[in-house]
Amino acid sequence: MHHTHQDMNDQCHKHHNSHSHHNNHQHHTADYKKRFWITLILTIPVLLFSSMTGELFSFAKQLQFPGVNWFLLSLCTLIFFYGGWPFLKGLKEELHRKQPGMMTLIGIAISTAYVYSSLVVFGLPGMEVFWELATLIDIMLLGHWVEMRSVMGAGQALEKLASLLPQVAHKIVQGGDVQDIILDQIKKGDHVMVKPGERIPGDGIVVSGQTTVNEAMLTGESIPILKHIGDKVLGGSVNGEGSLVIEIQMTGEDGFIARIIKLVKEAQENKSQTEEIAQYAARWLTFIAIGGGILTLIWWTVFTINGFAFALERMVAVMVITCPHALGLAVPLVVAVSTSLAASHGLLLRKRSAFEHARKIQAVVFDKTGTLTKGDFGVTDIVWFDSQYTENRLLLLAGSIEQHSEHPIAKAIAKASSKLLEVSDFKAIPGKGAEGLVNGQRVKVVSPSYLEEQHINIPQKKINHLMHSSKTVVFVLVNDVLAGAIALADVIREESKNAVRELKAMGIRCLMLTGDAAQVAKWVSDEIGLDEYYAGIQPHQKASKIKEIQKRGFIVAMAGDGINDAPALAQADIGIAIGAGTDVAIETADIILVKNNPLDVVSLIKLARASYRKMIENLIWATGYNVFAIPAAAGVLYAWDIVLSPALGAVFMSLSTVVCAVNARLLKIK
Repeated sequence: MHHTHQDMNDQCHKHHNSHSHHNNHQHHTADYKKRFWITLILTIPVLLFSSMTGELFSFAKQLQFPGVNWFLLSLCTLIFFYGGWPFLKGLKEELHRKQPGMMTLIGIAISTAYVYSSLVVFGLPGMEVFWELATLIDIMLLGHWVEMRSVMGAGQALEKLASLLPQVAHKIVQGGDVQDIILDQIKKGDHVMVKPGERIPGDGIVVSGQTTVNEAMLTGESIPILKHIGDKVLGGSVNGEGSLVIEIQMTGEDGFIARIIKLVKEAQENKSQTEEIAQYAARWLTFIAIGGGILTLIWWTVFTINGFAFALERMVAVMVITCPHALGLAVPLVVAVSTSLAASHGLLLRKRSAFEHARKIQAVVFDKTGTLTKGDFGVTDIVWFDSQYTENRLLLLAGSIEQHSEHPIAKAIAKASSKLLEVSDFKAIPGKGAEGLVNGQRVKVVSPSYLEEQHINIPQKKINHLMHSSKTVVFVLVNDVLAGAIALADVIREESKNAVRELKAMGIRCLMLTGDAAQVAKWVSDEIGLDEYYAGIQPHQKASKIKEIQKRGFIVAMAGDGINDAPALAQADIGIAIGAGTDVAIETADIILVKNNPLDVVSLIKLARASYRKMIENLIWATGYNVFAIPAAAGVLYAWDIVLSPALGAVFMSLSTVVCAVNARLLKIK
């Protein structure tokens, strides 16, 4: 164990990398929260003693005292440099990138208000705008805090994937003894024992034993696969009822799960980010604020006799009023309401940018097993060949036998029967079925291959449509006479049909990716009414298929629940995880459907579209008054003795903020 310290260092390094983005996000959220509350407390005396408050409320004039402006300046200096620091820093970064946006607009507005108000305190004729400065910083801090709280940190998808492999493997050493070793010590060529119900520790080949292996979480194959000597098995899949000895072929970076991890990582790194719509408004308002302010200053200085102090006051009014309070809340308020509304409807929004992008979805690609279907077997058809048997009688006999078997197909038949009878002399027919005595009759439930071996003819006319479908068919023999057949299939969710119908009505194309055979895929597609399907798709191919669909010009959402869906979920423009699926799918996705209902994809898109409409409405409410306010602040109506002061502009801002808040609360899922 001489390498323990190095291993621990490596693990810590990996842990640090995987959590760095998440911790950074949490740090910024906490920072905005702290700055907001401290700044808000400092703002209260600013509001009480501000000259603007005195103009609006007569009682406030009685609170004035000698040196009040110096007191306000000291408070606002703290507010400006402490509360306004994120915006001043953002202003510098945006200008460095030559991409002015919200931070630039806020930074210019608060800097102008602070510098101008400071000059007024030092003797420049005019009215300070400390009230406006403090409240503007408060509202913007609140907006960014609300916004960042709504953005979920990066998930731990890769750690979840790695955790699928067992921690310990049962290595067979010389002499046939079994020794438990940690997974990292397994090497290519080692023989390991896998007990019933355990996860297989690595990709390999069966060298001893026979069992069914559940690969649904890895490959999407809904039916547990019978494995014999010489068959390949995948690390992370679940062993069924028998013990296996496998020879390890691939470990570490070469293994199946490691390749999936690589695909997820690549897809996540390549995912594009959407830009907030408020940034566009902020960018234009920045140009208007700077341009309008400069033109106002030049006009009143050069072409009028009102003097520089008046011209400077007009310029400040324009530049401060151009940055509306409500703009900082227009989008975050809708985001907060939509996030809460979505959660109450079973939609968890992990990435807001993806949610905003969801309104543009043109194609939804569904995984089959566990998403469109329930992921477990159900009886779909019962056919009897002898008139003395009915559907219920056949199911009763078959279910009574199968209640003693652990095979998924047997469990489905037993579950479908309303009651079960006593069975004696139960025997398994290896690889073919089971038999026993029920009320003195020898009942067998067997596969088609058993009938072939026993040269028992199948009534083709009655059974042909089932034998050539995607369904699994078993036969029931009573006293060695063929009595009937039972067909089973992965049960399609009723909600799937409605979801596809509604999506198509919205003009969205519906597709399916599955690891199942073409017959299975066609049957599901026909039943649900899909536009397209892709069958026999391996996990490493799913992300490529998403890329192909994207290259056709579609904005693609992928909905899935398995580990095999993780790369595709990451590659899609919007990844949607079915909530009952694996942690890996959930951590890789942008949006999670808690209720495991495909109809929630419809609700998601409707909510995204409604949220976007509310954002646009709020941006109009937040900035619309500028059509009147900016010219009035610049002095266009001065000839009629109408001049909009920063104080009156603040009243308009407050009203628009209230309207935005009320409008956001009216958001609903139709």
